[in-house]
Amino acid sequence: MSALTSFAANFLTYAVVLFVFLVGLLALYVLALYIIDRTQKEHTVRRNYPVIGRFRYFFEHLGEFFRQYFFALDREEMQFNRAQRSWVYRAAKNIDSTVAFGSTRDLRPEGTVMFVNSPFPPLTDESLPPKSITLGEGYCDFPFTTGSLVNISGMSFGAISKPAVQALSHGAKKAGCWINTGEGGLSPYHLEGGCDVVFQIGTGKFGVRAEDGGLSDEKLRDISKIENVRMFEIKLSQGAKPGKGGMLPGEKVTAEIAEIRGLQIGESAISPNRHAELNDNDDLCNMIKHVRDVTNKPVGFKAVISSEEWLDDLFSLICKRGLEFAPDFISVDSADGGTGAAPMSLMDDMGLPVKESLPMLVDKLNQYGLRSRIRVNSSGKMVNPTEVAWAMCVGTDFVSTARGPMFALGCIQALQCNKNTCPTGITTHDKDLQKGLVVENKKERVANYLKNLEKEIRIIANSCGAKRPRDLNRSHARVVIGGGKSITLEQLYPTVKSEGN
Repeated sequence: MSALTSFAANFLTYAVVLFVFLVGLLALYVLALYIIDRTQKEHTVRRNYPVIGRFRYFFEHLGEFFRQYFFALDREEMQFNRAQRSWVYRAAKNIDSTVAFGSTRDLRPEGTVMFVNSPFPPLTDESLPPKSITLGEGYCDFPFTTGSLVNISGMSFGAISKPAVQALSHGAKKAGCWINTGEGGLSPYHLEGGCDVVFQIGTGKFGVRAEDGGLSDEKLRDISKIENVRMFEIKLSQGAKPGKGGMLPGEKVTAEIAEIRGLQIGESAISPNRHAELNDNDDLCNMIKHVRDVTNKPVGFKAVISSEEWLDDLFSLICKRGLEFAPDFISVDSADGGTGAAPMSLMDDMGLPVKESLPMLVDKLNQYGLRSRIRVNSSGKMVNPTEVAWAMCVGTDFVSTARGPMFALGCIQALQCNKNTCPTGITTHDKDLQKGLVVENKKERVANYLKNLEKEIRIIANSCGAKRPRDLNRSHARVVIGGGKSITLEQLYPTVKSEGN
């Protein structure tokens, strides 16, 4: 018994030693992972949440096998489903974006868009890059010429963080597109990358506000002297909250943001629901011409478009008063648009989706003979090639996207945009969380995403038989209607004849 007891005691001692050794080894391994994750610059979640963040990839991998039992399918999740996000992530990382075993997309629901392939598409060497477009020519001293197809939509410094704006600015420069400042004013970080910039004049006039709250011509001139600021956009409304101004919670208004916006530190930035000086279309036309006269650069406006009557009144007025009162471009936002914070009643139930508002705008411009004078920029959930190519078929000149570049920055759709707790450092001013967003890495991903997006749009255009994306028209796409059958966009939205101007 003593020998057995001695053996048991020795075994227990060795077992304890082995357990302590394994625990120590595990602790060293976890420490090594912590150091690796905290110092690496590729993955935002792992940098902000060392070790724990690695489980995200593990569970994502398991989801491929257990999805049919426990999880939603690829295309069932909102606001952006797994398939949409995965494409953006792969495009941003510049890795293979092909998929296997067939599409997971359901082609039966009404409204589904399908492109019409050509039996004789242009050869690869016959494909052409997007043709340059000039805005404001003949109406200002500094018209803007650009070959960009997809651009970065308005995201204010304040709503998004310093490193996020920096990465977007540098990424836009590398991709050759413009970035919109959003209504929060022009920060040094918008200019840092050297890209083209569109300055947005919001209802709060942040960055160009006079002491009485009106528009300051002096500040407008100062900003217009910056070469990279190419155009000005008067914001009437935005997709996720038409009829309500922007909202930046006081906890996100730092000293720097307060200085740029003309606020007090910690003061919530609540923009009016419209420009106080704009009561009708006459006032809008006057403001467009005034801003163009002051800045000598192209001027347009952004609006959620839901009414044909409003467009009829506006365009007939422009034809009556003269083309110098016309905007150089219109950015049509839609109910598909997103934002960091908005009342659910507006986000869910106000405004038209882009599939109605964009054809409405293009058709009205054609009807009044203004299509060559006024360029069209469309936005609203356009993060993948399909949505952009559809917009080109309908007749837009440009597409702007905000949430696509946000995904490229590392957004995981955590829905923390309005709480200053964004885990990827994009919409927070928490310095610890911002450390995860490494500008040197993310600017490359933004550029990769925009370049690959345009590349696949060209692939769609070429497959339809068009040499350039802007050669797409309404005969190149079909949409599913009742009974599972489809008709062309040309049949759904017949070409409108011009009444002249």
